[in-house]
Amino acid sequence: MSSDRPAQPMIAPSILSADFANLAAEANAVGDSDWLHVDVMDAHFVPNLTLGLPVVQSLLKATEIPIDCHLMIEDPARWAPPYAEAGAHNVTFHAEATDDPIAVAKDIRAAGAKAGLSLKPGTDLEPYLEILAEFDTLLVMSVEPGFGGQSFMPEVLEKVRTIRRRIDSGALRLLVEIDGGINADTIEQAAEAGVDCFVAGSAVYGAADPAVAVSKLRAQALAARG
Repeated sequence: MSSDRPAQPMIAPSILSADFANLAAEANAVGDSDWLHVDVMDAHFVPNLTLGLPVVQSLLKATEIPIDCHLMIEDPARWAPPYAEAGAHNVTFHAEATDDPIAVAKDIRAAGAKAGLSLKPGTDLEPYLEILAEFDTLLVMSVEPGFGGQSFMPEVLEKVRTIRRRIDSGALRLLVEIDGGINADTIEQAAEAGVDCFVAGSAVYGAADPAVAVSKLRAQALAARG
């Protein structure tokens, strides 16, 4: 299981917004980030194609920041465990991509990583509530997966509030992560709803100083956190 709620909000810069020609430098430009978020897209589960295991393996050698892999791919039962075996800290796959999410989670954990479940904005949380004890992370998508630069969808925060209540009651131990449209204008409402870890792309890598942007976002989230 995951540990208790982090004392500080976690910031996970998304390298989808980084300079792909200089990923090692970009990975090390984000200061004291908690995780480095890597979006893996296969052009099947989502329409876009990004990067895969070889790039993740290279990143693992280039940075000490724990790698947070978000697999927007078909057939996670086949493709997710190798990311854990490579040394990723957290490997998240989509609920919509498998009929047996518990089995995939067990394989990820057996391979040495924390297991995360991700839900698209339109996916109902209710059917998955009873299996979340099998996971370390719940990644709530606040945009449609597949492309960066989309606008934040505040309606998904009801999922966060539901999970936060369960965690706070002691019924569940889980890290709540959010991905999509997180920036200085949206991070506070996500923090108020109960998010622990915030994926931020252009808000970090579009800033003049990415490390300063990370610190500012974390401070904003901490001030807003309930």
